Amino acid sequence: MTPTVLAPPQEDRARRLPPPPLSPRDGGDGRPPEPAPEPRPLDNAHLALLVFLGAETMLFASFVMGFFVLRTQAEVWPPPLQPRLPVAVTALNTLCLLASSATMLGARRALGRGDRAALLRGLGATAALGAGFLAVQGWEWARLLHFGLRVSSGTYGGTFYTLIGLHGAHVVGALAWLGAVLLGVWAGRLGMHRATPVSLCAVYWHFVVAVWPVLYVLVYLY
Repeated sequence: MTPTVLAPPQEDRARRLPPPPLSPRDGGDGRPPEPAPEPRPLDNAHLALLVFLGAETMLFASFVMGFFVLRTQAEVWPPPLQPRLPVAVTALNTLCLLASSATMLGARRALGRGDRAALLRGLGATAALGAGFLAVQGWEWARLLHFGLRVSSGTYGGTFYTLIGLHGAHVVGALAWLGAVLLGVWAGRLGMHRATPVSLCAVYWHFVVAVWPVLYVLVYLY
């Protein structure tokens, strides 16, 4: 017995067929409609920033590898009669910098939902925490210099000021960028209608924050 093949309902077949092209009488040119362009997953500005951050990652990685080479060749580390680094104070300062990443994340979410007041608060809190981090770092450097730890003190002092100073320079640059973005949002030039500069600044800030715990463990605890 041959099974009977039922034709699909007219509604199901019509649902699977593409819509017919509009005729010239209906306002069309008789050609099938062109598919809508797919949205780009990443714009040029964010792509350029990612390329730049890749170069920055290679820069920090080269300095870290140099530190490992010098550290493994040293018989005693830290060297005798050299001042010790302030581990506890820097640990609290690390929490301060990590908190700035959380406030920046809150600012980014405020930007997404169109809350200008929360965006200003988040950016302001991030800038305050970043400035506080730099202030504590400056105080630590002043004390270490007072106790005799200098770049000319040897490998110990040279690697410390090179690695920590390199990161400090990035924090200064990120803080300057953040200050410009904060002023732009406050003046109304940046915000929901022009969100790309704010988003790029947030990505760079998170990168600077993410690098610091690696340096803290490597330089202060290793």
